Amino acid sequence: MEVRISEVAIFCFFFSLFLWPCAPEVVDDDVNKNKCPGLYCGFVIKENGNQTECGACPRGYRPNEKSLCTKCDGSPTFYDWLYLGFMALVSVALHWFCIDFTNKRKVPKLIILHVSAFIESVAAAVLTLLAVEPLGSLRVNSCPVHHLSDWYTMLYNPSPDYVNTIHCTQEVVYPLYSIVMVYYAFCLVLMMFIRPILSTQLVGKKGSKSIYAALYFFPILAVVQAICGGLLYYAFPYITLVISVATVAVHFSLFEEQDLRSLLCQNFTNPRNIVILVGHWILHAFGIIAITELKNPAFHVPLLALVPFPTLFYLLTVKFTHPYRLEQV
Repeated sequence: MEVRISEVAIFCFFFSLFLWPCAPEVVDDDVNKNKCPGLYCGFVIKENGNQTECGACPRGYRPNEKSLCTKCDGSPTFYDWLYLGFMALVSVALHWFCIDFTNKRKVPKLIILHVSAFIESVAAAVLTLLAVEPLGSLRVNSCPVHHLSDWYTMLYNPSPDYVNTIHCTQEVVYPLYSIVMVYYAFCLVLMMFIRPILSTQLVGKKGSKSIYAALYFFPILAVVQAICGGLLYYAFPYITLVISVATVAVHFSLFEEQDLRSLLCQNFTNPRNIVILVGHWILHAFGIIAITELKNPAFHVPLLALVPFPTLFYLLTVKFTHPYRLEQV
């Protein structure tokens, strides 16, 4: 049987179209040659034009898509600043809680310790910003965060031959990981220099126990940041909201008289209780801002009107939660 040349040509054309998607992608040989294995291994170009061996990038650098270590010269995003603010708020809140909890007798002089804790934290934050790149400036150079794995590069050291491991552990999220540690270190040093003097000279040694408590919770915070920094980065807005709602309920539940009138009188006529309530509202507002990032101000800013809602909800429903009503059901 004779086969026409035109039919063969048509068959070859359609056959090539079928195989084209399966054809291997053509990649630049230089890219394949230079690209390092693993997600976070990179190399640096020397002055003579040669590249270093694949490994961890220097501090303040992160590998790009071609594994070239590029300098972190960007600025933290609004969400990054909120995360750093959250980590700072945790230490301040723990200071205030320990000062209040370790002194059962609430004397007016305790306000000195509260103010001191706040000033120490602000000073530590300023010193921390001055200590990171660029040195001596309140501006911060940073690398963007893309994935949760960026916080845990030690888990992604590649083994190309399944025998030898290339160690590429580095701070890809520079400086969000280390700057918190530096802040806690400054907080601890400033507290040890300032708080004991105030405690002995002005408060009658009523701040001693809170100082000892800080010597415990600062190392704990450092360990939590080291292990759970990435998880906290993505979860802190929701943690803030849950804690603000739960703690305001605990605050109201500590009063003996659980009725609307008594709770209003005790909380809105006592300066200490007013400060506690306002603190909870600020925390709740912080959580709303962190979740929304105010990306759509016309819609997100009115959500801040929900800040007093947990307080109002407790006050308006407290009469339905008394134990004797459960017995009547």
